[in-house]
Amino acid sequence: MDKKELQMLGFEIVAYAGDARGSLLSVLKEARIGNFDNVDAYLKEADKNLKLAHNAQTKALAEEAAGEDLDIGFIFIHGQDHLMTTLLLREMIEDSIEIYKQKYNK
Repeated sequence: MDKKELQMLGFEIVAYAGDARGSLLSVLKEARIGNFDNVDAYLKEADKNLKLAHNAQTKALAEEAAGEDLDIGFIFIHGQDHLMTTLLLREMIEDSIEIYKQKYNK
């Protein structure tokens, strides 16, 4: 895999993680006002995009594990950063939803 292919994977990871982040922030906004109707749909959408981002990441990991020397650039690292922070955000938002459910007794 050359540097340009890794850049494209980085952009792919950023895009999918960004979509997941948007879903997660939307569900938090809804939970904050006591609307829990679409929680599962938002979380499912976020998980779908996180899986796609993870799959893109795994392409590079598999090639490196197979012995290929990858020329990692900043764009790929930026994608990794987006994915990791969004994974953490997902866990935190899930806990926040539970707190809001207790607040609204739902």
